[in-house]
Amino acid sequence: MGKVTIKDVAKKANVSVTTVSNVLNNSGRTSPDTIRKVRQVIQELEFSPSASARNLRDKKSHLIAVVVPFLEKGRLQDNPFYWQLVLGIEEGARNHQLHVILLGVDDEESFSFVKERHLDGLIVVGTYEESPIFKKILSLDVPCVFMDSYLSDPNLYQIYLDDEMGGYLGTKHLISLGHRRIALLTGKIQKDGVNYKRWLGYRRALEEADLPYDAELIREEPVSTVGGYQAAQYITDSRRNISAVFVFSDVGAMGLIKGLQELGVQVPRDISVVGFDDLFYTDFMIPSLTTVKQNIAERGHITVQLLLEQISEESRSDSRKVVLPVSLKVRQSTAPVSHPNHENRVK
Repeated sequence: MGKVTIKDVAKKANVSVTTVSNVLNNSGRTSPDTIRKVRQVIQELEFSPSASARNLRDKKSHLIAVVVPFLEKGRLQDNPFYWQLVLGIEEGARNHQLHVILLGVDDEESFSFVKERHLDGLIVVGTYEESPIFKKILSLDVPCVFMDSYLSDPNLYQIYLDDEMGGYLGTKHLISLGHRRIALLTGKIQKDGVNYKRWLGYRRALEEADLPYDAELIREEPVSTVGGYQAAQYITDSRRNISAVFVFSDVGAMGLIKGLQELGVQVPRDISVVGFDDLFYTDFMIPSLTTVKQNIAERGHITVQLLLEQISEESRSDSRKVVLPVSLKVRQSTAPVSHPNHENRVK
């Protein structure tokens, strides 16, 4: 049998095409018996109304986009965090008959694709208020949820982690192991951005332990395996006497550990390493990675729900900002200070 049409359903159910349409749309006056009969035939014939027909009916494309910044011009992020995030968003979207596309953008993006593809909404990751991207998005007048952006407008829908707590937990863990010279490996630190909030948590943990802050221990590198790998030489410079590194991404931690190993530095015997995200592979790294854990799938599901509230214009939340908790997952990449060359070890 070829493609099943609404006429095939009507013929087998012995009803009119209009009646089948009413059942599909939950409209019109149709008896319960007729509804049951039509639905049974729909199931038997495995009939599915075309997407174009649904879209014409409700004037929705049922298509949303996840917008992420390019790692560099024309190149999407290679951070698996984004793939896990999109998977969580896709799972949440599927429950509401929405389809998801992933789009990389830069400051020159015109966002013409929003109208060209008739997108119902956007999930925008990692923008900031002074960004040309942010200003263009606001001008579109399209439902949006901003993720990891820390925007000041209370009317915008936002979702992010308790990033300051994450920075605090990772640093406090290393301090509890006797580390005193703790380096940070982070992406660009922008005021009120994700890395800035985590940096504040790092500072708070140092202050609680009466440890001095040293700007020499802060290294800004691209959030990537290459960025982490390139930082290894800086971290092992004996003048800095670093015994631990808190990396604000798991991908950066993976690159750093590889770079350290190639320099003959063992983790955690010589240097302890903490990551951030708890990506799927961190439990299988050698050594397995101690990291600040977040529930990436849950973030995706909640983000879709926030977007749907805007699309349907039915807000169910008292606040338009959602802050999700983090926790520490301790594995093998951290250990007490023990190397004799570290002057800052616990006496």
